[in-house]
Amino acid sequence: MSARFVHTADWQLGKPFAGVGDPAKRALLQHERIAVISRIGDVARAQSADFVLVCGDLFDSPHATNTTVSQACSAIGALGLPVFAIPGNHDHGGPGSLWEQPFFLQESAALAPNLRVLLAPVPVDAGAAVLFPCPLRRRHETFDTTQWLRSPDAGWAGVPDAKPRIVLAHGSTQGFGGSADDDDNGDAATNQIELARLSSQVFDYIALGDWHGTKQVTPAAWYPGTPELDRFPKGGDHDPGNILVVTAHRGKPPEVTAVPTGRVKWHQQEFHFADDAGVEQLAAGLSALLGQRAGQDLLRLSLRGALGIEATTRLERLLEAYEARLIRLKLANLAVVAPSELEIAALTRRASDPLIARVAAALVAGAVGDTEDAATARIALRELHAQVHAA
Repeated sequence: MSARFVHTADWQLGKPFAGVGDPAKRALLQHERIAVISRIGDVARAQSADFVLVCGDLFDSPHATNTTVSQACSAIGALGLPVFAIPGNHDHGGPGSLWEQPFFLQESAALAPNLRVLLAPVPVDAGAAVLFPCPLRRRHETFDTTQWLRSPDAGWAGVPDAKPRIVLAHGSTQGFGGSADDDDNGDAATNQIELARLSSQVFDYIALGDWHGTKQVTPAAWYPGTPELDRFPKGGDHDPGNILVVTAHRGKPPEVTAVPTGRVKWHQQEFHFADDAGVEQLAAGLSALLGQRAGQDLLRLSLRGALGIEATTRLERLLEAYEARLIRLKLANLAVVAPSELEIAALTRRASDPLIARVAAALVAGAVGDTEDAATARIALRELHAQVHAA
């Protein structure tokens, strides 16, 4: 017997995105985390999935706002097929948790009757498969939540043998997990999952959550990653923005396919200015990367090198435009102002205005080096250049 389902995790609905300064742009990112649920449903229906698994961190916080709860329940209810979820470290399921709050219970019953949150480590018959949930009851668990599956007295010996057996867990696997991926997550020493102690003869698929990129850990254990990107690229084999379509077979290896679902693009670029023409080269590169899009991308941009005064002004205008177009421009501008010989001559050889010439010469001399005074002198030199050309 086999079961086909969608494996997803780490939706983190309601994530604040505090690094985005514009409230409207923060709201756009938060909306996309809700909107991706519809795309997950499109894939699930197209693949004739029996159900959807959300392996922890459906919400970003155990204190999600009422608005986030209502939007989430409405989107889940629209999927039209069963959804099984376990609590993760962000939305853990201990006493008084979000999952037990009257408002969540009211909204899930009214808007998402297809959602079942698995708060207890007991087998659940999902129709085409048997689920073995390992929910996090606290943000930091010092024990392996899958340990109940290793006990001969676990109480699941009588479950149907013909149905695929699927473990749901959220955490790190032998030191690998979300703590290496999530800048605000300090759970490296907790929420450990010992996959080696889960028999492949007993369990047919291990659905994991916590790592935000798609990754296969063992032949039968996968992280799907977050379905909508939520941070800048980590590099390497980090592959976020997907869900997994899984066909699990009793007693045979699963078939797993990653399907992209992310819409918002997070980019990372570095550029070194060799000369003033670099500004136009940077502009061409950004145009090729981002096209005519606005409100769909975030960019972490690192700039180095040196530019003349007029080129620096052109760079500022370029960055101003992308600051408006992008959801976020995270800029590390380490490029220094290095006036060209022509620019220096235009300021320091002003026979008609000897005062400006003397001030400019002093600023040019003081602008050499990496000190704070040198940086101040370069800024002043640019301001003087702008005033002279505006006159």
